[in-house]
Amino acid sequence: MLDAITQSLTARERRILIRLTTPAKIQRFLDEEIGYNKEPGGDTCYSPRLVLREGIAHCMEGALLAAMALRRIGHRPLLVDLEAVRDSDHVLAVYRANGRWGSLAKSDYAGLRSREPVYASIRELAMSYFEHYYNPSGEKTLRTYSRPVSLTRFDRTLRWMHTLDHVWAIPEHLCEIPHTSILTKPMERRLSRMDVRLFQAGRVGGVCQPALNLNKIRRRSPK
Repeated sequence: MLDAITQSLTARERRILIRLTTPAKIQRFLDEEIGYNKEPGGDTCYSPRLVLREGIAHCMEGALLAAMALRRIGHRPLLVDLEAVRDSDHVLAVYRANGRWGSLAKSDYAGLRSREPVYASIRELAMSYFEHYYNPSGEKTLRTYSRPVSLTRFDRTLRWMHTLDHVWAIPEHLCEIPHTSILTKPMERRLSRMDVRLFQAGRVGGVCQPALNLNKIRRRSPK
């Protein structure tokens, strides 16, 4: 018997989703079976079905697929937007287990992927990404986070789980809602650059090559 989420999917799409029975399995699928979308033909915002068809996703697209898979196993389909300066935003699919928040994510940076459900608040969860969120110049760039947004608001208007169209209305909404700052201006001024070892660790497995001068980071990093 087909559920409301899988009833309009192809047999192949159903087979994939049915085996994603835990958050860990969903994250492993994003990491190992979905490539990173470099958008060679221009900007994209794939729906979950397009991600499954194309086999690639960037963070927004990966979060949508993760939210759909989480919904199928009983979680609410929630996204949180992390906003940065001189860098790209990052989008998380978040969920709660035993009253604690965890997240799933697709990223070209190793430290910006999933978090175990051990965080007491969305702020705690967002702050866990701070030291791993940096741009090619080695700046720590995370500045704000949004409240969790339920994708149920797009069930009827976009049919986001079932459409084979791009779903630009979702990131547009994430950009429009209020975000909470995590740093004061004095804190920002005191931030140090990334240590070269942490920078390199975060790029393990990455496919996009940042324009980075490692020697410049080495000179700025304490021994």
